[in-house]
Amino acid sequence: MKKCLQTCKDLGTICPIGECRYWIDYPQDFNCVFETVTQHGNLTLREVGKRLGLSYVRIKQIEDKALKKIRLLLKDQAI
Repeated sequence: MKKCLQTCKDLGTICPIGECRYWIDYPQDFNCVFETVTQHGNLTLREVGKRLGLSYVRIKQIEDKALKKIRLLLKDQAI
């Protein structure tokens, strides 16, 4: 667990550091991706969309684009 998350839990407050790369605007999980993963494990695309304020369709588009990039990288490494 990230040290800052533990500090927020100890103080009973949500994370105020919006510049943190692990920060999400979701107070129920202390605004922290680590807390989300710890408490909920794998999330559906709909759940991810809810936490990020994006539609399921947009999350699916992002997933598809990321998977395409990964496939291209793996293909290039296989050569």
